Amino acid sequence: TRKILKIVFCVKKSTLLKLVRFIKGGGKWWVENCRRADLEDKTPDQLNKHYRLCAKHFETSMICRSSPYRTVLRDNAVPTIFDLTSHLNNPHSRHRKRIKELSEDEIRTLKQQKIDEAFEREQANQELNESSAQNTVSEEGGEEQEEEVVPLTLEERENKDYLKSLFEILILMGKQNIPLDGHNANELPEGIFTPDNFQALLECRINAGDEVLRKRFEMAAVNLEYCSKTQQKQMLEICESCVREETLREVRDSHFFSIVTDEVVDIAGEEHLPVLVRFVDESHNLREEFVGFLPYEADAEILAVKFHTTIIEKWGLNMEYCRGQAYIVSSGFASKMKIVATRLLEKYPQAVYTLCSSCALNVWLAKSVPVVGVSIALGTIEEVCSFFNQSPQLLVELDNIISVLFQNSEEKSNELKEICHSQWTGRHDTFEILVDLMQALVLCLDGISSDVSVRWSNFVVGRAFVLSSALTDFDFIVTVVVLKNILSFTRAFGKNLQGQTSDVFFAASSLTAVLHSLNEVMENIEVYHEFWFEEATNLATKLDVQIKLPGKFRRAQQGSLDSDVTSENYYKEALSVPTVEHIIQELKDIFSEQHLRALKCLSLVPSVMGQLKFNTSEEHHADMYKNDLPNPDTLCAELHCWRIKWKHRGKDIELPATIYEALHLPDIKFFPNVYALLKVLCILPVMKVENEKYEVGRKRLKAYLKNTLTEQRSSNLALLNINFDIKHDLDLMVDTYIKLYPDKVEFQEDFLPSNNSEVTEDA
Repeated sequence: TRKILKIVFCVKKSTLLKLVRFIKGGGKWWVENCRRADLEDKTPDQLNKHYRLCAKHFETSMICRSSPYRTVLRDNAVPTIFDLTSHLNNPHSRHRKRIKELSEDEIRTLKQQKIDEAFEREQANQELNESSAQNTVSEEGGEEQEEEVVPLTLEERENKDYLKSLFEILILMGKQNIPLDGHNANELPEGIFTPDNFQALLECRINAGDEVLRKRFEMAAVNLEYCSKTQQKQMLEICESCVREETLREVRDSHFFSIVTDEVVDIAGEEHLPVLVRFVDESHNLREEFVGFLPYEADAEILAVKFHTTIIEKWGLNMEYCRGQAYIVSSGFASKMKIVATRLLEKYPQAVYTLCSSCALNVWLAKSVPVVGVSIALGTIEEVCSFFNQSPQLLVELDNIISVLFQNSEEKSNELKEICHSQWTGRHDTFEILVDLMQALVLCLDGISSDVSVRWSNFVVGRAFVLSSALTDFDFIVTVVVLKNILSFTRAFGKNLQGQTSDVFFAASSLTAVLHSLNEVMENIEVYHEFWFEEATNLATKLDVQIKLPGKFRRAQQGSLDSDVTSENYYKEALSVPTVEHIIQELKDIFSEQHLRALKCLSLVPSVMGQLKFNTSEEHHADMYKNDLPNPDTLCAELHCWRIKWKHRGKDIELPATIYEALHLPDIKFFPNVYALLKVLCILPVMKVENEKYEVGRKRLKAYLKNTLTEQRSSNLALLNINFDIKHDLDLMVDTYIKLYPDKVEFQEDFLPSNNSEVTEDA
């Protein structure tokens, strides 16, 4: 190592130099020549830090002056010029030890000896370095012969640069949500060529000065496709895979994760299932990221197999680390996704089937009811909400109707107006709100559909008429009223599940009471249904709706209708009974014994401990996660220390209220088992994401679906758009493409003719 030796002992003010020396035993000669016995026991670091040496103690031949401001010693420089008598005349130095005086011959001999030794050392070091370099070359020679790296030719480099430009364009289109297709060929006159969006951006890049693309296409005809649809699709699949892999790599590093799916969506005419992954990243933040779409299958068993295969084979996730699964689905799909959950549970018992925190329990239960009338009613509710939210003028019209109907209760009027300006169809009390708003909605829709002025467009008038007819159907009215009353027993329970950690913990304890109430309703269904049907009848009367059996049921009977079948009896057997039975069973399935045990472990959170007076017993419930702990044998002792830590905390220290706060404690790593348990509990889908900025995956998914036409949607571009902030490696994409499609990477200048026009010799 190179050292800077600074030895200061000169009395006169001379220019002090930082002398660069190669210290390999040579530094001790400097100290000896200086005749400083007090420095002999100093280390090279101490000499370098605290002492300096003047330039006048070196021969001129030992100094290299590269500039007036920089003085550097030669590698073999040794200080030899010293005035060993000047200090005797200096009164300030009389306290120093006497130094042996050397004659001129001794100095000359010593000087020559040190120079010769330094030269010999330098020669030996040079020979040693040359020998080691030769050995290294000989050792690596075999490997280089085995793994000889062939340098790229000019043609290969140009082709890689060309592919990189194409990938850059595709990534830009994905991030900016630009569809691949441009003008529809049917919209253009015959013989006119118009490039698609990809080729238009490519041409724009050429015009902006991209030399790689210009050389590639400068001799091509103007009506040729520069990149075929097949090649675009192949490259997009690689883009999607590389971007997804960045997220999945973090998931694998975190080990434990949960799978969440959203409602089935239409992607270019095909049904797909959006998939999100929950995990805790290295910064202890719970994140929910979108990782892609899965083609939806009508057969539940086939869907379960493809779902499992895609996750473990295509995405490379180890399902042994999956600790939760949740499915938010539209009406009609719930039963199939439940089969998928069951099949995964059979293979991976630790993947607990739970509710998702982003969906209200009552809405989730309603969507899972296997009654056709319920599915139709839910679809109608969504359409009504979307109809009024599409225009501020429509909301103003509804506000005016609400003000008139609730003029005697201003507080109620303002509350309903505020609710109407939000996405109220996802609330816990959706059906209560709908019953309160029913009259206002019908009057407003009737007013819009019967407006003879040109205030509303024909489309708005037509939609208002259709929705008004749907709301004033007695089948819809009785369905909404029955759902409102049945789900009132689960409303508070579901609201607590979306609350703070302590609310979720105590909600798990209240499930028994909820099931008891629903079982009581089932045992006395005749009485309860009578009250529900009476409420529906009164509402229908207020809306001037005829009370009758469903038209579909009457048409099916074809005159053989039993006179004893009344509307009340029909809806009891066709609606109330199956709905109550299904909700009871669904609650038992979704809150299984394993799920409840996991929620009991939330007593690890200090605020929950405090509410329980620190009298908790997590050891019994945490046994299900024993294999996930780093030191399971010390769990009991560690939990005891964890309780004592918070029980005897300082008065000014607040108890962490959420798992998020507990995971970010400075000393959480001193409790490795507690830390591991909190991470696993945090990723359960029923637990809400405390920090909203880490739940952007679902929000961006909703935004993409809202802002993109169905026929322009692409599963590949969607992933790039939703995960636009994830880094991407263009070189990796290019290398992957060359490896997967070597036949496509032949260095030629053949171009495919466009579908819009044929290539002629003139072109």
